[in-house]
Amino acid sequence: MKLKLAENIRFYRKQAGMTQGELAEKLNGKKSLISNYENGYSTPDIYMLCRLAKIFEVTLDELVEFSDEADV
Repeated sequence: MKLKLAENIRFYRKQAGMTQGELAEKLNGKKSLISNYENGYSTPDIYMLCRLAKIFEVTLDELVEFSDEADV
């Protein structure tokens, strides 16, 4: 199973017309935090996932979409 969370965060951020810095401000965090999420270096906890879903106006299911592709 491959999570598409990092890709989805980037996709929904861009679709909302936000920069990493603007999203970081909404989350009271740093731009590097968003960069780490989008590059898969770190994963948001459930609280942060809920905040991201609310900002992007999507469900948690949509945000944390996954595929059954084998990890390579």
